[in-house]
Amino acid sequence: MSAVLDDFIAFLTPRVAGQLQGSAKLLITGEGAVMLDSDGARATADDAPADVTLAASEQVFRAILSGDQNPATAYMTGKLKVDGSLQRALKVSAILTA
Repeated sequence: MSAVLDDFIAFLTPRVAGQLQGSAKLLITGEGAVMLDSDGARATADDAPADVTLAASEQVFRAILSGDQNPATAYMTGKLKVDGSLQRALKVSAILTA
């Protein structure tokens, strides 16, 4: 597992544990995937099923997590791709930016 994924997992686990219903997958371009669910965050296969998948570069995800990038704006400008329910993606982004 890459150091980038380790960083994301360590940062996201306390944010999502017990907060997220269902599952969401973050596909980090060139690094791999992180699965988010009520247990926290963990590395997963890129093709693992999830209720919603968010795909972006490491820089975009870091900007979202730091509050420097609005997730909705990132989606509308094509920096963030969503596969699955947009409603679920909005709920996940609210947890990520909290």
